[in-house]
Amino acid sequence: MLDAAAAVFVTDGVDAPVRLIAERAGVGMGTIYRHFPTRPALVAAVYQHQVEALAEAGPALLREAGDPGAALQRWAAGFVDFLVTKHGLAGALGSDTEGVNTLHQYFVDRLVPVCDELLDAALEPDAPGRVTGYMLMRGIGNLCIGGANDSHYDAARLAALLVAGVLTGERYDDDLR
Repeated sequence: MLDAAAAVFVTDGVDAPVRLIAERAGVGMGTIYRHFPTRPALVAAVYQHQVEALAEAGPALLREAGDPGAALQRWAAGFVDFLVTKHGLAGALGSDTEGVNTLHQYFVDRLVPVCDELLDAALEPDAPGRVTGYMLMRGIGNLCIGGANDSHYDAARLAALLVAGVLTGERYDDDLR
């Protein structure tokens, strides 16, 4: 059900009718409502499910890719996909500011260590000027703002360029600010 809901949210937004989610999942609407009595509960569950999938993808990519830099690039591409489908999340949760903040903290707590692990594998951990997982994720996140609504803007390409720059390992010169 969560994968079906996520797919519908991507194509139709987080306000898509529950019947579309039920059809995609091959269940009745009652089944959806039994598990997720409110839209905010469904949206939060989909969000958490996708965060977990992204968290699990990091170590799997490290094992499969052979090249830690390629693993980081692939994970970052998945992170971009995750971010560009989250537009409307806050609105779907309504006035539940605490719920939005809790989901954001969950996201940070689960994904920053994964990004740090990928960076550690790809770069010297003590390299001068090396970015942290939080910094890289924040940069990617900022590149994704509004990316889904502008056909002339390619957030995924810019994020890939950012990661490629990070992977060069070249030092950032603070004097250039």
